[in-house]
Amino acid sequence: MTKRTVSGIQPTGNLHLGNYLGAIRRWVQMQDEPGECLFFLADLHAITVHNDPAALKNNIREMAAALIACGIDQDKAILFRQRQVPEHAELCWLLNGTARIGWLNRMTQFKEKSGKNREGASIGLYAYPVLQAADVLLYNATHVPVGEDQKQHLELARDIATKFNTDFGVELFTLPEPVIGGPAARVMSLRDGAAKMSKSDPSDASRINLTDDVDTIMAKVRKAKTDPEPLPSEIEGLAERPEARNLVGIYAAMTDTTPAAVLAQFGGQGFGAFKPALGELLVEKLGPIAARLADLKANPDELDAILLKGAEKAQALAEPTLKAAYEAMGL
Repeated sequence: MTKRTVSGIQPTGNLHLGNYLGAIRRWVQMQDEPGECLFFLADLHAITVHNDPAALKNNIREMAAALIACGIDQDKAILFRQRQVPEHAELCWLLNGTARIGWLNRMTQFKEKSGKNREGASIGLYAYPVLQAADVLLYNATHVPVGEDQKQHLELARDIATKFNTDFGVELFTLPEPVIGGPAARVMSLRDGAAKMSKSDPSDASRINLTDDVDTIMAKVRKAKTDPEPLPSEIEGLAERPEARNLVGIYAAMTDTTPAAVLAQFGGQGFGAFKPALGELLVEKLGPIAARLADLKANPDELDAILLKGAEKAQALAEPTLKAAYEAMGL
């Protein structure tokens, strides 16, 4: 069976370095590996919480632009909007008959996301792991990139696939394997090495936005929180220095090397030397992305055409699976 990787990302606005070094860059690398890749904007997942419609529409386009600007190539991978392939929602409803409440009750993410107001959470927030299962089973994905926090949801998808195949006496759904890890970096705030880089942080200085210009990037790196000690020569020296560890980790991720290799180069030097080197590296790597992003955002028709073309390709792969699911159920 051909390796087929499926992964989705929620359309959030104001993308930053953490998004890039997290999921996005890994996707760009995966499209050059053997097999097929389908990447989608999870706009149906986004509506499990309330969104301002205008903001959501803008965020979808912005995320699409960012993915393409970062290197997702429609000739190498299928990029599309989830909503434009209605088979996702249809299969989700069919799988709701197979999924069990007891299984969903064990999903830790719902408990975290709903907080103390569980009764006030949407049914969509409770049941979205079934939609996630449909997202991957629809294409008979063999591999799904997941973080540790999503591994439980992929196990649920496997349980649903197994039960459906058994209940209806078919071998319809492939059991997907998790792809955990890879070179994704955990990027922390430039103002607090203990907090993740986030668009929700009120301080813009805490993050490097993909749209930041040269002067802004250099200024943010220059002002990034550090300590007075020079960089150590050994990785153990970063153990109690979260801000230093974060900056070294960013440099390592942007150069596809290791923190140990970065320290071998800069160990013994102060941040007065390291920060300009990091800033220049970020400008070199992110500058072309920002320029392409600006071009795409100025041409929404081009963006929409790319996504529609991707949706048509995805739908051609999805239709036979959905049809077979209906037939298996006697529908």
